[in-house]
Amino acid sequence: MAIHYTSKVDGGILFVTASGFDENLEEVQSYGMGIIGLCKESGVTHVLCDERALEYRLGTIDTYQAGKFISEQAPAVARVAIVCNPGFLSDMGFFEDVVVNRGLALHFFRDIDTAREWLS
Repeated sequence: MAIHYTSKVDGGILFVTASGFDENLEEVQSYGMGIIGLCKESGVTHVLCDERALEYRLGTIDTYQAGKFISEQAPAVARVAIVCNPGFLSDMGFFEDVVVNRGLALHFFRDIDTAREWLS
């Protein structure tokens, strides 16, 4: 099962709900570009991704490459909050460091309410 997602814009925020798992780097990049494209189309700069049903399987090198690629492609996205399965928080800390060090305001959370507060 690949990454599947739905989205909607509400109150100036793009809400994305994702499920499945990442099969490879290209799929993660495609998912990221899909979200960036939706932001550009709708003119929003805040994103809340609910990825609690998404399993992260990329290795360290691919995670680095994904973070580098996404941060280079997302200059219009001002803030990205990602809610993930708590079991993946430590792994996603590395991804977060990669993108934040390249200027993208992105943070992983364990619950939706905290993520929404951070976006405000």
